[in-house]
Amino acid sequence: MENIWCYKTPGVPDEYFFVDENVPGPTKEEVRVLTISKSRLNEGDVVIDVGCGTGGLTVEAALQVGVHGKVYAFDDDVAAVALTQRNVEKFGVNDRVVVKLGNVPECLSGFPVVDAVLVGGTANLRKILGAVQTRLKLGGRVVVNAILLETAVVAVDELRALGFENIDVTHVSVSKGKQIKSGTMMLARNPITIVSALKSLGGM
Repeated sequence: MENIWCYKTPGVPDEYFFVDENVPGPTKEEVRVLTISKSRLNEGDVVIDVGCGTGGLTVEAALQVGVHGKVYAFDDDVAAVALTQRNVEKFGVNDRVVVKLGNVPECLSGFPVVDAVLVGGTANLRKILGAVQTRLKLGGRVVVNAILLETAVVAVDELRALGFENIDVTHVSVSKGKQIKSGTMMLARNPITIVSALKSLGGM
């Protein structure tokens, strides 16, 4: 497989990914950059991507953890799982990615301890974060991307209740330039709230 992204830095252009009108995503380039930054991944880390959708964050995480790392991507939508698998193969990271159809938290039962968990906004966020807390190593990180403000509020509240530390909330508003005859017009993208936190080294 030709390496279509030969940089260590995150931020694969959106147009590089296969997309499907029935599957949300990919998470926009600039949001992916910040999400990966907040997850603070190292070579060899193990990551869970909950609600992988198009697989943009799955691919970005896989590129960061390298050949000795592992990314487990979950979604409860068959089309999303198939699309993520296509993108994983396109970027040549299928040697370190496992894509699964399933509901979190049920499918995390008996799962190995991991270094980081990426979570897309979801209706079952409290249950998911509870399951995530048991699967994260001490000092591991969780990053939640929320489209709705209510989702971000739930994330902060639940992470605090679970004893996570260094809870960080970042609201991202990005505009991209589009060339028109008279110049450059800035087009706003949907704002995203990124909530990240550290699992207490004291444990719970």
